Amino acid sequence: MTNRTTMAEFLLRGFSDVRELQILHFVVFLVIFLMALVGNLLVITLVALDYRLHTPMYFFLMNLSILDIGSISVIVPKSMVNSLLNTKTISHLGCVAQVFLFILFTATDFAFLTVMAYDRYVAICQPLHYERVMNRGACVHMAASAWISGIVNSALNTGNTFAINFCGGNTVDQFFCEIPQLLKLACPDSDITEVGVIVFSTALFFSCFVLIILSYIQIFRAVLRIPSEQGRHKAFSTCLPHLSVVSLFLCTASFGYLKPPTSSASHLDLVVSVLYAVVPPVMNPVIYSMRNKELKSALRKLIG
Repeated sequence: MTNRTTMAEFLLRGFSDVRELQILHFVVFLVIFLMALVGNLLVITLVALDYRLHTPMYFFLMNLSILDIGSISVIVPKSMVNSLLNTKTISHLGCVAQVFLFILFTATDFAFLTVMAYDRYVAICQPLHYERVMNRGACVHMAASAWISGIVNSALNTGNTFAINFCGGNTVDQFFCEIPQLLKLACPDSDITEVGVIVFSTALFFSCFVLIILSYIQIFRAVLRIPSEQGRHKAFSTCLPHLSVVSLFLCTASFGYLKPPTSSASHLDLVVSVLYAVVPPVMNPVIYSMRNKELKSALRKLIG
C-alpha cells in the first residue's frame, strides 16, 4: 500500500534554462504585469471617483478589474522571481495558495462576464425596465453570487487536489501550480475525486458561456432592428470584443484542462497557459474600458 506523501515543496517548470532567456522572460512578464496593474487600477480609480460612473455596468467592470489584478498577481510575480533567481521551487503552502486563489479569481471573473452580458441584454432589449431590473440591490446580489460561486468552486478543486497521494515526483510541468499538472503526480491508486470536480467546473463554465451566447443572440436581434447604421455599428463594436475575449478564455482554458494528459512536458502547454492566464487581465481594461467614451471623459477630468 502506498504511503501518503506530503510534498515540502514543488518544482515549477521554467520557460528556458538559458540564462539570457530567463532574463528576457523576467522583463517580458514584468512589462505585462505592470500593464495589467496600471490598466486595471486606473479603471478602479475612475469608477470609484467619478459619480457619473456609478452605474451597474461600471460597477461590474470595477469588480472585473479587481479580479484581473488578483489573477495575474497570483502567478506572474512568482514566475518572475524564479527566472530572476534561476530557481524553480515553490513551497507546498505556496502551491496550495496559487491553486485556490487562481481558480477563485478566474471562476469569479467568468461569472462576472456572464453577469455583464445579462446587464447589456437588459439595457438593449428591455431599456424601459432597466432601472427596475438592475437596481442597486440586484447588482449587489449578482456580484455576491459571482464571488460565492468562485469561492465554492475554488475550495472544492483545491481541497480535492491536495487530498490525493503524490508519488510521481514533485516537478510540475507548468510555470505555476496548475491542477491538471498536479494530477500527473498522483499515485496510481489514489482516489482522484478531482476528476469529477473538474467535470462539474467545466459544466459550470460551459453553462455561463451558453448564457452569454444566448444573451448576445437576443442583443444582436434587437440591434438589427435599430434604424441607425451608426447605432448598430456602435452596439456591435461593443459586443464583439467581449465575445472574442470570452471565447479565447474558454477555448484555451478548456484545451489546457481537458486535453489528453501526456507524460512529457510540452511547450504548447506553456503557450496555452499564458494565453488564458496572463493575456486576459491585460486585454480586459483595453477592450472593456479604454475604448469607452465615459471612461475617457472621466480620465480627462481626473488629469485636468
